[in-house]
Amino acid sequence: MTIFNNHPSEILILLFLIVTFLQSGFDKITDWKGNIDFIKGHFKNSPLKNMVPLLLGTILIIEVLAGVLMVIGVYQLATSGIKEVALLGVELSAITLIFLLIGQRLAKDYAGAMTLAVYFIVTILGVFLLQ
Repeated sequence: MTIFNNHPSEILILLFLIVTFLQSGFDKITDWKGNIDFIKGHFKNSPLKNMVPLLLGTILIIEVLAGVLMVIGVYQLATSGIKEVALLGVELSAITLIFLLIGQRLAKDYAGAMTLAVYFIVTILGVFLLQ
């Protein structure tokens, strides 16, 4: 496939993150109430317990924005080698993961926080390759 000729690692990382963040955003949109209920329970003993809808909405917006930027970035990278939009999308992904990590740590969900580290490593590799 010619899409992978010049930037295969970058494009594969972008595709991984696109699936991760757009699917997450889609899930939040299609099951908003279920997500709110789950997260309220998850954060019931944390300082974030009264801010769940606002924080979930913020994460949703950043995830979808990051996903869209990365889709545009894959196209630009494959067609002209331009990396800036893809890099912005990956940077937003990293910021989202940091926000999620803060939430997991405040909720004392250390296993969940550890899982985010895997995504963060892939994301930082994407930042490194796209700069």
